Amino acid sequence: MGLNRVTLVCSAIVWLSISGLSHAGVTSNYTRVAEPSEEMPLETFPPPAGLNAPEQVHITQGDHNGRGMIISWVTPINDDGSNVVQYWVADGDESTKKSAEASTSTYRYYDYASGFLHHATIKKLEYSTKYFYELGTGRSTRRFSFTTPPKAGPDVPYTFGVIGDLGQTYASNQTLYNYMSNPKGQAVLFVGDLSYADDHPNHDQRKWDSYGRFVEPSAAYQPWIWAAGNHEIDYAPSIGETQAFKPYKNRYHVPYRASQSTSPL
Repeated sequence: MGLNRVTLVCSAIVWLSISGLSHAGVTSNYTRVAEPSEEMPLETFPPPAGLNAPEQVHITQGDHNGRGMIISWVTPINDDGSNVVQYWVADGDESTKKSAEASTSTYRYYDYASGFLHHATIKKLEYSTKYFYELGTGRSTRRFSFTTPPKAGPDVPYTFGVIGDLGQTYASNQTLYNYMSNPKGQAVLFVGDLSYADDHPNHDQRKWDSYGRFVEPSAAYQPWIWAAGNHEIDYAPSIGETQAFKPYKNRYHVPYRASQSTSPL
């Protein structure tokens, strides 16, 4: 999808039942401008302060019934504790903290080497419950929160945003913060085309890092449910990159096995 073809669907607040059977959706009246918008420079989104501070934090639903969450983040160093998430019920005692260990990986793309990519799935969460979670160690610890969805049922409303072709322009920023300004949104259904790194020379992988920092103010606090678009393919045999979707699949995990799928795409 092209970056300028986002006028109609780029940010809609949608009312829909979780079952998807009993209520029609209602979209917001927000329309993103159709004119080309200037790209935000990389330095717009610097890494957070602190030694080995976790960054690019994002979450997505971790199973098919809403009782799991996949928490993903990046660190520059793979120190002890950097791959652990601690979490607890927000109105409970911090002494009840539980922890989960993440899988950790890296990837290389042309002349770029990624940071350490961590993905942890936490399970057996309660429905409609707010949780705090912490990443990092010492003074670099960062705290976030999320609220689990309600138990599915024929008359259970669930409000989510639909975003696609977001990119990293100044119009992208307007779109994201328009969505965040509406307190009703509980999750985002992202319908493809994330960082647009492939629009830059040699598929500049730094754009994946800046994109993760850009969406963190929302994606760290409510599940973004990802779908890949054509801009995630990153197939570039001219520079020796022949593994399609390499950056996307390393950075954005989805619970495809929960639905017995064989592919995250």
